[in-house]
Amino acid sequence: MIETLQPPIRGMILDMDGVLWRGNEAIGDLPAFFEHLAQAGIKVVLATNNATRDAEQYLERLAGFGLHLAPWQIVNSAEAAAFYLLQKFPKGSPVYIVGEDGLVNTLNAHGFSQAADGALAVVAGMDRGINYEKLRQASGLIRGGALFLGTNPDTTFPTPNGLIPGAGAILAAIQAASGIEPVIAGKPERAMFDLALKRLGTSPQETLVVGDRLETDIAGGQKVGCRTALVLSGVTSLEEAEKWQPAPDVIARDIMALLE
Repeated sequence: MIETLQPPIRGMILDMDGVLWRGNEAIGDLPAFFEHLAQAGIKVVLATNNATRDAEQYLERLAGFGLHLAPWQIVNSAEAAAFYLLQKFPKGSPVYIVGEDGLVNTLNAHGFSQAADGALAVVAGMDRGINYEKLRQASGLIRGGALFLGTNPDTTFPTPNGLIPGAGAILAAIQAASGIEPVIAGKPERAMFDLALKRLGTSPQETLVVGDRLETDIAGGQKVGCRTALVLSGVTSLEEAEKWQPAPDVIARDIMALLE
């Protein structure tokens, strides 16, 4: 299916949850899928709005599905946030982080240190340890002029027991307390896609964004000029997909169907 697209696809930006796996179950024969892409000369970056894991943790999970990728092939919203900050501030600048270890470790790896005093930015994401003191510190810094950068706007987060509040819920609380709307680093905004394209070394026209969410994966891919493929193995129904405008270039039941 994807081999009929013109100009030919040279790079692919793949979402993970709902595209490569559901819970702990792989969607299709993942090693065979990636081997087919390699033989076709298609480079791959995996992109997710989830900032609670860092690249090494994702590589470990992928290895459990029989996939062995390089660190540069993992782009999450924490990486996108660091990419955005490096375009705005000197490496080593102090930032105030509202988030979990994945976000903290990623920002630290790119030279941004956790600090309340003198913080140039507040970077916020999913934080299951959120409390009043963090909300007070973050909103106060933002009112004082610090950049408000959110990892992603997803208001909910899927778990085996159903939906729980996501990063977007944390951002909403800080926005309510500060009166300032956040800049978003993850999908559907540009930073994540620009970083993925930079790592792939491909142009938007020769890159296919594959995801299961219309409002993040497809909308974001379309915003930067990439071709898009929606898979129905995640959260979106065929009826919802057919109503989306502009329509994705491809609608498929899952990633294996992209090869048919």
